[in-house]
Amino acid sequence: MKVLFVLVFILLLNACSSEPSRDISSTNNSKVTVALDNAAAVKIQLMQLHSEWKGTPYRFGGMSKRGIDCSGFVALGFKDKFGITLPRTTDEQRSIGQSVSKSQLREGDLVFFKTGWSTRHVGIYIGNHQFLHASTSQGVMISSLNNSYWKQKYWLARRL
Repeated sequence: MKVLFVLVFILLLNACSSEPSRDISSTNNSKVTVALDNAAAVKIQLMQLHSEWKGTPYRFGGMSKRGIDCSGFVALGFKDKFGITLPRTTDEQRSIGQSVSKSQLREGDLVFFKTGWSTRHVGIYIGNHQFLHASTSQGVMISSLNNSYWKQKYWLARRL
């Protein structure tokens, strides 16, 4: 436990950067600062998000633990873990931030997929070719960008 505390403390110290950081609210209502360019700290927050929402069923337009859609999950996740307000829809989310190539992805980047003629899907990159998202079939989960389905549906990525 002591080692874990020291590791988290070191990660928080590394959160200092020349880019502005954002306040996030932790579960005990204390304020913690995590910069989106601090991959290790972002990954910790995203894995905590996964733990809190894992298995929550997909529901189009949903915004709660009773059911959530992909863009709602991304919007609520960024608000909760990073204090960042994102647009509500996938279409609006794909227009924010800067474009980033698939080979340059880092933790916290938004990844987008074309899943149908006019249907789009969004998730949050967590590193190691994996992303966190609200799947229509399995609810909130982690998937691989290398999965044959997601690999052929990959469209673009945005960095906030």
